[in-house]
Amino acid sequence: MEHNIFAEGLPVRRRPRPFCLLVFGASGDLANRKLYPAFFSLYREGAIDDWFLVGFGRRPWTDSDYRKEVEKALGGYHLTDDDHRDFLERCFYIQGDIDDLAAYQRLAESIHTDRDLVSYLAVPPEQYQPIIDNLYRSGLSRRHSCASRVVVEKPFGRSGHEAAELNDFITERYDESSVFRIDHYLGKETVQNIAVFRFGNGIFEPIWNNHYIHHVEITVAETVGVEKRAAYYEQSGALRDMVQNHLLQLLALVAMEPPTSFTSDMVRDEKVKVLRALRPLLDLDIFANTLRGQYKAGLIDGQQVPAYREEPGVDPNSQTETYAALVAHIDSWRWYGVPFILRTGKRLSRRVSEIAVHFKKPAMNLFPQAFGGANQLVFRIQPDEGLTLYLNTKIPGLTDHSRTVSMDFLYGTGFGHPSPEAYERLLLDALIGDSTLYTRRDEVEASWAFIDPIRAAWDSGSVPLHLYEAGSSGPVAAQGLAERIGDHWRRL
Repeated sequence: MEHNIFAEGLPVRRRPRPFCLLVFGASGDLANRKLYPAFFSLYREGAIDDWFLVGFGRRPWTDSDYRKEVEKALGGYHLTDDDHRDFLERCFYIQGDIDDLAAYQRLAESIHTDRDLVSYLAVPPEQYQPIIDNLYRSGLSRRHSCASRVVVEKPFGRSGHEAAELNDFITERYDESSVFRIDHYLGKETVQNIAVFRFGNGIFEPIWNNHYIHHVEITVAETVGVEKRAAYYEQSGALRDMVQNHLLQLLALVAMEPPTSFTSDMVRDEKVKVLRALRPLLDLDIFANTLRGQYKAGLIDGQQVPAYREEPGVDPNSQTETYAALVAHIDSWRWYGVPFILRTGKRLSRRVSEIAVHFKKPAMNLFPQAFGGANQLVFRIQPDEGLTLYLNTKIPGLTDHSRTVSMDFLYGTGFGHPSPEAYERLLLDALIGDSTLYTRRDEVEASWAFIDPIRAAWDSGSVPLHLYEAGSSGPVAAQGLAERIGDHWRRL
């Protein structure tokens, strides 16, 4: 088998101990689209050595049936005979219902006690508790000789109250250090680079404060609609689905203080301080500083697409938002007076995720004829991961006219090989036991404390639902949020 040269240089601490990865929802969409390809990539790169992959599900499959399912999920890879034999022969299947304790006991008997166990819950949220309870009752959640960890996908509760109850339930059966609440945005290369960029370069950290930064803009825009997730999305909406986790995590990384060391608890201690310092939005503040919208029919890439209310499985009178925007403030010494404007939406004109740091303009404008505007630093998370710094420079010629130019860095061209998928990094961290890029329970509960009042006001109808055309930049009224802080959104 051919190994990636970069993986060969992995330090010992980045290689997991012998382990078993147990996947609940083994035939599901998440396992097939994300987990199996990410796990196989780690195998191809030589990042994992001694392992077994075990799928758990209700389908009456044999090991051979399961291996065919995994092989199908790896259809994008050119598999050699050695790949087939070495990888697929380490894949096994356990049939059982999530409520069937006997199936878990069979599972416990089949897993060697000298291996770490990582249980990945690639299932709907309502199945978390019965699975975790049976892992505990069968002795699989707390093993004496080896580690046992559980990976839980979002959404983690639908409110702060539900999140706290779920946290209590899980930590009665697993140590908090063994609970990995995944947010795949934290596995993206550019997101990880925010901390390196800030704390590894002496020229930026001194100006990373309210003396030099005017505002920070965070955007996660999608061109897709709800696809096959209508049942989930009708209960969630953009605020729960994206803002409570992805966008607030990005905000915390941009705004956190330098940790004393780059270890999991030190980093997460600083992130939770930011989330707790978010100024609560209440009553009229919610009306003035938040906006919700829903897409109607329109054109995406020249193709006519239906309105959200016309999507299969959606209530024709649905009030669920597919677009959410808000202005947030962090009441801390570093960030007091700096607005953070956040937006996310479906069926927008372009797929893009980015963080734009807008610096203040010079105190005196010496070049009024053609001054390009304030400097910006943009972290591009997707689709083209990288950084762009916008600077003003003189246009060559006999005048003093100036304009804005960009200095670009792309991961793909800068390092000569593509960045790993987010799930590769996060999965490897879970296998090792490094929770730096996972969210801790106090982070989850602090973010819900900020979101819950907004959610309650939106559900009561006190904030209007603005319709916007699919393929546009979102509701026209959203421009008002940016104008209130003296600027405008970056173009999508």
